[in-house]
Amino acid sequence: MADVVIIGGGPGGYEAALVGKQLGGQVTLIERRGLGGSAVLTDVVPSKTLIATAEVMTQIGRADELGLRPDRDRAVGETVADTVEVDLALVNERVVQLAVQQSADIEARLTAEGIRIIHGTGRLDGTEAVIATHADGTRERLAADITLVATGARPRELPDARPDGDRILNWTQMYNLTELPRRLIVVGSGVTGAEFASAYNALGVDVVLVSSRDQVLPSEDDDAGRVLQAVFEESGMTIMSRARAVAAAAVGSGVVVTLEDGRTVEGSHVLMAVGAVPNTEGLGLAEAGVATLPSGHIEVDKVSRTSARGVYAAGDCTGVFNLASVAAMQGRIAMWHSLGDAVEPLDLKTVSANVFTAPEIATVGATQGEVDAGLVRAREVVLQLDSNARAKMQGLKDGFVKVFCLPTTGIVIGGVIVAPHASELVHVLSLAVRAKITVDQLAQAFTVYPSLSGSVAEASRRLHGTAGDEQLVY
Repeated sequence: MADVVIIGGGPGGYEAALVGKQLGGQVTLIERRGLGGSAVLTDVVPSKTLIATAEVMTQIGRADELGLRPDRDRAVGETVADTVEVDLALVNERVVQLAVQQSADIEARLTAEGIRIIHGTGRLDGTEAVIATHADGTRERLAADITLVATGARPRELPDARPDGDRILNWTQMYNLTELPRRLIVVGSGVTGAEFASAYNALGVDVVLVSSRDQVLPSEDDDAGRVLQAVFEESGMTIMSRARAVAAAAVGSGVVVTLEDGRTVEGSHVLMAVGAVPNTEGLGLAEAGVATLPSGHIEVDKVSRTSARGVYAAGDCTGVFNLASVAAMQGRIAMWHSLGDAVEPLDLKTVSANVFTAPEIATVGATQGEVDAGLVRAREVVLQLDSNARAKMQGLKDGFVKVFCLPTTGIVIGGVIVAPHASELVHVLSLAVRAKITVDQLAQAFTVYPSLSGSVAEASRRLHGTAGDEQLVY
């Protein structure tokens, strides 16, 4: 029976623990904060719970268009949205409770499977042992035939904009707020910044988004970013493009953010969403022969191996793709490989991802950037969401479905969906990419009428019979 020691209890760690136990390993998992790690306690679960509340407010905002108006005898307001008050203290209380409950559920599952859990920290002692420091300070040396490092990442900080947990916040501290900010400045227009800006904008907060790029979500599909920026601006959000923040300071009852060009922005709170850094310090990596990148991320191959024999790594500490789903897959692959089970290397071309803004942006496979750069040859179709019957019924106007296929065979190699619940709709494209099916096969599968998923089938139908490298826009 192999001794498996896992440092870090996030998605990469706890999913690996389950697989390791399933394959007959003697598994010990070390976690310093709580099972689920940052993904469950401070990042993915809390932020998406907050966004779920914001989604309801977004739907309420369309009520008038759907023929719903406030009862003038019972409520005061020009629109249905005017009659709804956001109790942020209650919202964040629910956010935190759900995160804690999810963590407890994960711990209960691992315990039931017979996995030993140590609440504390761990570091490598060479490649065949791990030193665990328990929460009470006691130390224990654990023999390790296989070690998995899954220690995640933390918010990056600017030297002159250190979070104080009160007015200057990182994303882990947003759930401490009990009242809606008077004016929220969001620094950073990547996924985290865009998601929080979208959520607080939907909750009725005056939001200023400071972006160092020309357009929000610079790493996402350009067409999708353009749609989202237009939605943000139409909703009243202020977007400061090509503006780089260099400092933030609490002044009186508010904050002042200083930009690189000398301009200042005032608000009540500021969220610093300027990236993440890996938690790889103090783990004994160098001493064990584990190579790291200049960024501090652990270098891994496609089966999660590091440069040290018997040592694997998974999740945000590797910097491969900062998604909980990828971390979980890296962890599972590490166990399948190390314990001799059948395994397929990680294939990033099949990863589906989602930005939880309003509308959502979901992607899988080949990207527009790769096609435009000539790295991938593809035919593509872009079908606007406002042509979809279900979208019209729901008052949806902003969004589209984009499908990429190979020029000769018609095999689906990627796609983009910009729509409410795109995270659910993208699954069919993810399956298509994974199974290498053609646009004709995808088009011939039945879809419900009316449905938003019908646009995926319609986009596939419009790619039938086209030739060469071309883009069709409808």
